[in-house]
Amino acid sequence: MRAFVFPGQGSQSVGMGAALAATSPAAREVFQEVDDALGQKLSKLMAEGPEDELTLTANAQPAIMANAIAVLRVLEKEGGIRLADKADFVAGHSLGEYSALCASGAFSLAQTATLLRARGLAMQAAVPVGVGAMAALLGADIAKAEALCAAAAEGEVCEIANDNDPSQVVISGHRGAIERAAALVKDFQIKRGVLLPVSAPFHCSLMQPAADEMSAILAGTAVDGLMVPLYANVTAAPVTQSADAKLLLVDQITGRVRWRESVAAMFDAGVHDFVELGGKVLGPMIKRSAPDAAAVSVITMDDIEALAKGL
Repeated sequence: MRAFVFPGQGSQSVGMGAALAATSPAAREVFQEVDDALGQKLSKLMAEGPEDELTLTANAQPAIMANAIAVLRVLEKEGGIRLADKADFVAGHSLGEYSALCASGAFSLAQTATLLRARGLAMQAAVPVGVGAMAALLGADIAKAEALCAAAAEGEVCEIANDNDPSQVVISGHRGAIERAAALVKDFQIKRGVLLPVSAPFHCSLMQPAADEMSAILAGTAVDGLMVPLYANVTAAPVTQSADAKLLLVDQITGRVRWRESVAAMFDAGVHDFVELGGKVLGPMIKRSAPDAAAVSVITMDDIEALAKGL
């Protein structure tokens, strides 16, 4: 069995998608459609930067999605491969869940772009800059991370945001609590705590204003049926109804990204072949969570051609 998976924030870089657009009409169509939906030359920003503008949450989220869907469209239109024929499941890390839902037919490309623009703006506005923070805990399992959060909170929010793999957990909350947690890592047999260069504390209860805003936006957003079931971030379980997936997108804003559990659950369900579209972030996490699984990252035209031959 096979799952197609989609990367989250942090996988953006200046130049993303440019080489693919130069060689593929299908990729250019995706980038143009996203530009038109947003009323912005996002494709130019992706190709040329500046990096600080691309990294802004409201730009990075639709850009990462556009790059992943461009890879998928080239695979489908020029490689002759239909996701619905070759994938048993889809999944995405955080914003990548929107890419997965677009790939599976629940949202159109234009809908996905506008939803992610709204999501990025809402998440950025939910907490004043400087109030929140996030940190990666390296060499931490979930039990150690939970104990550290409990010790560092001191009445503030300090929560697990991403359970990425057996050796990496990301925490999120008030800056003071996150800084205390980073300073205490050795006391909990955690190798390192690294503050992340993010502008807001994603996937924690401080994001409730963004969840409320996205709840209203998503309630008014039509969805089509899923061609392929989705493994949802907040449940680490398969979803077959697009209306259910839409509700879980709201929970995801304040909830934990259960990526390690999702990978393990997919592997236990028989998925031993993972294909990451548009990034090289999830593959290593997957291998750490399911060492016997195969994981390939597909970004370039050469990658796409190799994958098409092998499917």
